[in-house]
Amino acid sequence: MNTETNNRALQRYRRMAWITLAAVYFLILVGATVRASGAGMGCPDWPTCFGQWIPPTSEAQLPANYQEVYAELGYADTRFNVVKTWTEYTNRLLGVSIGFLIFLTAIYSWSCRQHNTWIFKASLAAFLMVGFQGWLGAKVVGSNLQPGMITLHMLMALAIVGTLLFAVAQARRGLMESQSVANIDPDFEGWLYIVLGLTVLQVAMGTQVREMTDFIREAQGEELRSSWIEAMPWFFYVHRSFSAVVLFSNLWLARLLLISLGWQHTLSKLTIGMIFVIAAAILSGATLGHLGMPALIQPTHLLAASLLFGLQFLIWMSYRHSRDGFASKSSGSFKVEPDVENNATV
Repeated sequence: MNTETNNRALQRYRRMAWITLAAVYFLILVGATVRASGAGMGCPDWPTCFGQWIPPTSEAQLPANYQEVYAELGYADTRFNVVKTWTEYTNRLLGVSIGFLIFLTAIYSWSCRQHNTWIFKASLAAFLMVGFQGWLGAKVVGSNLQPGMITLHMLMALAIVGTLLFAVAQARRGLMESQSVANIDPDFEGWLYIVLGLTVLQVAMGTQVREMTDFIREAQGEELRSSWIEAMPWFFYVHRSFSAVVLFSNLWLARLLLISLGWQHTLSKLTIGMIFVIAAAILSGATLGHLGMPALIQPTHLLAASLLFGLQFLIWMSYRHSRDGFASKSSGSFKVEPDVENNATV
């Protein structure tokens, strides 16, 4: 494959992969909205919805004994609600659509395999993971929305995001290797790993808070949402206070980058974006804690946490590629790979 063809293949792949990633994040937002609105069991079966490929629009379209039928299957509280049913059904349609997008991403990655075989391997892995995610979604419905299963479903979505980001980072490797990190602060790498560890810890606590919220909802009911905070265990308050530690550690990381590399370096831009995402996560979390857990804010908080995970993973991969490129230059073995998008951001 000649250089020009290789560059075009990389350019097409990056664009397709970014579109797919945006769609995956949108699905995470929709899924969180489904969960926060209590629409997760709007369709009590899988892959059909009330036994139909296209769900009904009114209870009159269902058999008179449908509640007894689903009660025998373990869903005693099943009651048709057109809003919840179509909310969950739309979530499923989006999931299928994104499966096709990831399949297209894997197809686009085939032409990049000679440039970097990891682009194809990671894209194919993401497609296979989507299949597993679909199976897991069926298990979530079959478990009647057990919190542990929902959390596993969410973690799998983040694993797909991480795999796609790994492929994108490999496709951007030439772009990052061409950006010098000769002047980067020597403390940056250590702080980067500290920040990554703090984020993992914070997300783990947030997952526990999310599961506890589900237990409290089941015990107290939706109508007492404003009092849920009072029933929260101690780790909710640790999670809330720990957000300040996460914010200031990331601000310090950004300071190290901006002073040593300036505002124009890709690593600096990604880190600034990360600070805004952290601010959004803290703001939405404070809103949940002080304004009675408004349902519409819960998806925003989860989306911000997911974006933070993705940005930090991309920063880590991009830094490694820039560092490796600098090391190759220093040893005299660096070879610049032509790229038609050296000044692009995709």
